[in-house]
Amino acid sequence: MGIYDIKVIKRENLQDKEVSLSEYQGKVMLIVNTATGCGLTPQYEALEKLYRKYQSVDFTILDFPCNQFMEQAKGNDEEISSFCTLKYDTTFPRFKKIDVNGENESPLYTFLKNAIEERDDNGFSFKNLLLSLTSKINGKSGKKSDIKWNFEKFLVDKNGNVVKRFAPTVTPGEIESEIVKLLKV
Repeated sequence: MGIYDIKVIKRENLQDKEVSLSEYQGKVMLIVNTATGCGLTPQYEALEKLYRKYQSVDFTILDFPCNQFMEQAKGNDEEISSFCTLKYDTTFPRFKKIDVNGENESPLYTFLKNAIEERDDNGFSFKNLLLSLTSKINGKSGKKSDIKWNFEKFLVDKNGNVVKRFAPTVTPGEIESEIVKLLKV
């Protein structure tokens, strides 16, 4: 099974719509689990900047809100969408709120985590800090491949290969050069 075989629920005009990720075949994708009440939420602004800059050359961002990390994505899908649109003027595709870890984890995130376990943290040991904090907060240790916090990012090439995984603290601006390499622009 490849990434293009996976179906997800997209929020469109206040409706849930099942879509296949094959709709994004031929595009470079940056897949991000997000939250609206997190200290990293301002990354939405930089994500939107990247999206607007490169969407015309086969780049997209796929936004998957997640409430698993200290319940920082409160509200329903409409409230999350409204917040992102009003506060950050986001226009990239947003999907229904999902779980990225555990027994109800989205098949997309199972695929992504199996494809690439290690994250690029730009030299910052955020991973180890979050591993210990999340295990204390959640009362369980979790798997090494688990998503550790909001705004962890996966970069997927035009052929559907997961090529890089970035820690939450790696900003969209720091990822831009990797995106440009894949876009060949």
